[in-house]
Amino acid sequence: MEGRTMSETPRALRETLFREAGVLLVTRPAAAAPRPSSGQPGAASDFVSDLPDIFIAIRASGQILAFNGHVDLGTGIRTALAQIVAEELDVEPDTVTMVLGHTEATPNQGPTIASASIQISSLPLRRAAAQARAWLVKRADGGTVDLAALLGGEHIELPLADDVPTKPADQYRVVGRSAPRVDIPAKATGELTFVHDVRLPGMLHGRVIRPPYAGRDSGDFVGTSLIDVDEASVASVPGLVRVYAEGDFVGVVAEREEQAIEAARRLKVRWKPVPPLPDLNAPETALRAAPARRRALLQTGEASAALAASARRLERTYVWPYQMHGSIGPSCAVADWRDGRLTLWSGTQNPHVLRIDMARLTGLNEGAIEVVRMEAAGCYGRNCADDVSADAVLLSRAVGCPVRVQLSREQEHLWEPKGAAQLMDVRGGAEADGALTAYEFLTRYPSNDAPVLALLLTGRVPSSPRMLEMGDRTSVPPYAYRAMDIACDDTPAIARASWLRGVSALPNTFAHESFIDELAHQCGADPLAFRLRHLPDTRACELLVALAQAAGWHEGIRGSRGQPGADGLLRGRGIAYARYIHSKFPGFGAAWAAWIVDVEVDPATGNVGVTRLHVGQDTGMMVNPDGVRHQIHGNVVQSLSRVLREQVRFDTQGVASREWGSYPIAGFTDLPDIDVLLMPRQGESPLGAGESASLPGAPAIANALFDATGVRLTRAPFTPEVLRQACSSPFAAV
Repeated sequence: MEGRTMSETPRALRETLFREAGVLLVTRPAAAAPRPSSGQPGAASDFVSDLPDIFIAIRASGQILAFNGHVDLGTGIRTALAQIVAEELDVEPDTVTMVLGHTEATPNQGPTIASASIQISSLPLRRAAAQARAWLVKRADGGTVDLAALLGGEHIELPLADDVPTKPADQYRVVGRSAPRVDIPAKATGELTFVHDVRLPGMLHGRVIRPPYAGRDSGDFVGTSLIDVDEASVASVPGLVRVYAEGDFVGVVAEREEQAIEAARRLKVRWKPVPPLPDLNAPETALRAAPARRRALLQTGEASAALAASARRLERTYVWPYQMHGSIGPSCAVADWRDGRLTLWSGTQNPHVLRIDMARLTGLNEGAIEVVRMEAAGCYGRNCADDVSADAVLLSRAVGCPVRVQLSREQEHLWEPKGAAQLMDVRGGAEADGALTAYEFLTRYPSNDAPVLALLLTGRVPSSPRMLEMGDRTSVPPYAYRAMDIACDDTPAIARASWLRGVSALPNTFAHESFIDELAHQCGADPLAFRLRHLPDTRACELLVALAQAAGWHEGIRGSRGQPGADGLLRGRGIAYARYIHSKFPGFGAAWAAWIVDVEVDPATGNVGVTRLHVGQDTGMMVNPDGVRHQIHGNVVQSLSRVLREQVRFDTQGVASREWGSYPIAGFTDLPDIDVLLMPRQGESPLGAGESASLPGAPAIANALFDATGVRLTRAPFTPEVLRQACSSPFAAV
């Protein structure tokens, strides 16, 4: 694809708006970003911009600009946020242009995580739009709202107020109405400029050569393993401009991309041997061996005593593997360092945090760094976008002109921060009549901090073990156990890891929902009826009942339980429920979600087919119902792949999954019919929809596979090899 030459950056737009006549701005004084708690990603910073934050800009020309600090990772928030603004301004959504994520144009609202964009960060935008509308209506004094006439060449700045009345939900005409995604047409026609397409005058091309310890970011060998670089080995490469090495960071710069690729391939580099990595292909042993710091999360009653007195007792261990973000396109970035300023075009998930990291990398003040956030390959978590951004910065500084760096597929696979492995130990019990008694839950989660790679390779941050507390999401089960003891063991990173969709909540839900299903079986109860009996959350119960009706769930109907049908296949049906709870924000939870899934298993091959899937979600008020439906579909597709196929492979040096052959993902032919049920809750507050529907996937499939095979699967993924073993030993737990 032809690249697109970039001209004006968002910094210029912001400066223009502040000096422009005939414009109405709703602003708030800039402030330092809130310091993260010990369980939140992102570095702290005291930087404060010298310009206020803009939320709404209305120009006399009729152009409406709205600014939000989050980015659109494929969730469709660019469309939904425009609908929110249009609703309060009483205009059509296609008249609103959203500006997302750019450090020099948007407020610093933190990383785009935890399904919080609509639920939390849209609130000041809604108030700002309502405030702008109120000012225009007052000036119009009942007449026609002609922006050019109303603004009259004036420059109006309104400080964002906290007490602005917004439109009541029963008057909405835009919010709640399905709208087509505004980003899709340009993507479908190839018109959109992705970060991979950025071109600058005089731009060179860079490639990096990574150390041999792929996927590891702690240890005294990190940043100290390079022995030497033989620059003579690439002296004959045409167009070569520079070979650059600092610590364990090695890169080449050339006039053309293919020349940089050739130089990276031919460059001879010698590295010291590195100590072996623990075996992470079966991560339970390594997770148990890691040092841990225990955090008590919830204690109600005397769980140990209640468990000891229970008529029925159960103990299980559940294991989740390391997994990839698996972005289809390898990461790319363009950096331009000149005259003491740095402009960086990046596909980052966290533009403002990336700016902090680039200040640490370069020594520049944050005010001299502009991060221009561009569309990139999807991630739903942190892939290599931040790492390649830092690569481009170092190489641009080395040659004094713009440099574009593109990673290879192998580099993306090996070095992207993985979704962390997780270990859940559960003990629980019930009375003889099925009443829940006790639940002891201990989740063990390695840190997923993963500093930007160049900071580690150059020694600018220490490569010591880090402890980021993120293993506690949805750690408390939704069921009314009489006594509970919930805790999290935080461990240092074992392999390089960062947040991936459903951070820790997905594995925790796998444990909760598999366990409650097994208790129901021990008590001779229907899995749905057992859940409803013990769920105190009315909205959760209403969702499950509605989904059961849509899926035709019949109490007492059972699957094959290890007895093949006439066609030799085993069949089963499973159910699971969850709500994504971000424990660092008290009272904060995303949507309610539930799955009912039908599976068939070939006991000879172990192949699993998901034949039908019903998924329900209560998202509260839906800004764009089609957008919510699309998010649910995306959650389902990714979850099916993660549950049935995905596991990172390791060798003694680090990650060994180098390409798609060694890390298979689901294809189109693997997908079942997906029936989506959306609960009508337009009078309620909006909730995050980006992650919740992922959570019930693993246990729903595990429960369906038990219904089919009679075997409880406690270790993901449920590959054909695992199912062949399961079918040979029914009524066991593997």
